[in-house]
Amino acid sequence: MQGLKRFGFYLLINLLVVMMLSVILAFVPMPRNDVIALLIFCALFGFIGSLISLALSKSIAKVSYKIRLIGPDEMDPKARFVYETVEAMARHSSIKMPEVGVYPSADVNAFATGASKNKSLIAFSQGLLNRLSEDEVAAVAGHEMTHITQGDMVSMTLVMGLVNTFVMFLARIVAWALDIAMRDNRGRGGLGFFGYYIVVILLQNILMLLAMIPVSYYSRYREYRADRGAADFTGAGSMISALEKIEQYYQMPKKQDSFALAKINSKSKTSLFATHPPISARIERLRNL
Repeated sequence: MQGLKRFGFYLLINLLVVMMLSVILAFVPMPRNDVIALLIFCALFGFIGSLISLALSKSIAKVSYKIRLIGPDEMDPKARFVYETVEAMARHSSIKMPEVGVYPSADVNAFATGASKNKSLIAFSQGLLNRLSEDEVAAVAGHEMTHITQGDMVSMTLVMGLVNTFVMFLARIVAWALDIAMRDNRGRGGLGFFGYYIVVILLQNILMLLAMIPVSYYSRYREYRADRGAADFTGAGSMISALEKIEQYYQMPKKQDSFALAKINSKSKTSLFATHPPISARIERLRNL
């Protein structure tokens, strides 16, 4: 069922892309070859940036968070329990053992990142290990493991690649159409060189803001799915208890967090742009399982 939903999401995106291109080619008086060349240019920039970020995500996380990797010979009992729990879940899920680490932070949080299922990292804050019981920590590990087994990091990268591509593409198409519309019969006037790029920048910001509504919806869906995966691993009760403590001990980050989207809790206001559902809504869904 989860696979069908993800397939349906990709199918919907592709359908919208095809419809948009069909409208542009049918109604915008821009040479077809120019439209296709512009699309290829935007796709290269849109996807290359996202794919590079994905490929470097583990290395960036390790440096940014000062993550200390742990192994089977870990001396700290709680950290060793985390490693053994993740190892058992990876074996059960038939994937390569992710790297497991702890980062120094009082925030009660955790996240998973990596370029693929078999090249992943799960990081737990020291605050989470200090505050949560072993059952609750195992539930958090199950949540992050579900992100990995469902390929959520790759999925979000592809989604953001598409968004980047078509924000760049549409902004330039609309700016080009405005430039043509503002010219006289002799081709004079229009936006001009600087005016064109100012309009492109403005349109890119507006379109990106609008595009974040479906992206945020998909991110919230991933969090519900990961909670359910944690319940499958450890039971809904442990995940509910973990979420309650994560809510109780939440601390606002002192600076912008580049991995906020990946974390188990991101205290964003409930809105169309929220990347995480409210903890209360997540707990309610778990209780209804």
